Amino acid sequence: MSMLRIADNIVRLRHDKKITQEKLAEFVGVTKASVSKWENSQSTPDITILPQLAAFFNVTVDELIGYTPQLSKEQIQKLYQRFGKDFGRRHFEEVMKETEDYVKHYYSCWPFLLQICILWLNHYKMTEDKDRQKDICLRIVKLCEHIQENCQDMQIHGTAVVIRALIYFQTGHIQEVVDELEEFSASARFGNQSSVLLAQAYAMLGEQEKAYGYAQISMYDNIMNLLANAACYLQINMAQQVCRETIERIEHVAEAYQIAELNPNSLLNFEYQAAVCYLAQGEKQKAIEHIDKYVMLLSKLFSAAELNLHGDAYFNRIEAWFGNELLNGTNAPCNRKVVLEDAKRTLDVPPFTVLNGIPEFEKIKNKLKEIN
Repeated sequence: MSMLRIADNIVRLRHDKKITQEKLAEFVGVTKASVSKWENSQSTPDITILPQLAAFFNVTVDELIGYTPQLSKEQIQKLYQRFGKDFGRRHFEEVMKETEDYVKHYYSCWPFLLQICILWLNHYKMTEDKDRQKDICLRIVKLCEHIQENCQDMQIHGTAVVIRALIYFQTGHIQEVVDELEEFSASARFGNQSSVLLAQAYAMLGEQEKAYGYAQISMYDNIMNLLANAACYLQINMAQQVCRETIERIEHVAEAYQIAELNPNSLLNFEYQAAVCYLAQGEKQKAIEHIDKYVMLLSKLFSAAELNLHGDAYFNRIEAWFGNELLNGTNAPCNRKVVLEDAKRTLDVPPFTVLNGIPEFEKIKNKLKEIN
């Protein structure tokens, strides 16, 4: 997917019209050698000649030079996946430079810019240069501001708000997180009912397949949000009774919906926080049980060839949603290598160091290190 294809386009258009380089040169008022250089990418037509060339070939100037200000969902998805893989196999700055060039080229393609924000957010810690990390975070904030100021798509606009708040959170600007999200969160609650309303509307129209799909989407989305919120609740409220009851309730939900098979990634943070809670209460054995579940989920997650989102026998209509509604398709948004390297360090920090030396814990840590 090259940025501009003017040389190839001139060759193709000239062949389509079945004319020689001399004929084209005569019409435009240049030498045959000039046309030859254009077609061999040794030079490009003067900007004042472009309208005349476009008129001759009966195309727009944008078509002539191969400029497309917008990308399709499929193109965005392919680019995101390629860049994600490139971050794992090429030099970090080389990939960053390429993504920055694409941002300049598609500065009004809001879905693409949003995915670049997510791409940078998921990979900026791959550079160990702390100043560079801060610079990339600032770039993400600026790009989100550009989207918020100019994009009319409220879903994209809303996601940009959340990404900017997430950057503020990761960089320690907590008051900015509150300022960014408090009003937005209140206004977005009603919008969260869209899938429910769509399911009901499609059912009333007799379009049962779409009704089933949106009902499943709504359930799946809310279950994933419940798991994320439960992990957050454990993190901020470690009262013994609260922790026990939250853990028990979520375990029932996870078992009922077979979350470990459906989406093991969604349970990781919950199991991790459950272990932290039990350690805070001095219950080492309970903590080890949840650490074991955490590592088992990681092993399950990375045993697959790709980190993919998928449905199951019950949620049998949601994969179309992953493919069509999510710009990243069914592929997880973060580079596999980055995710695994981060995960392997999660048991080497407090409060888990208190378990060092316990044979069962050391065995689980070895299992974690062996995941590849």
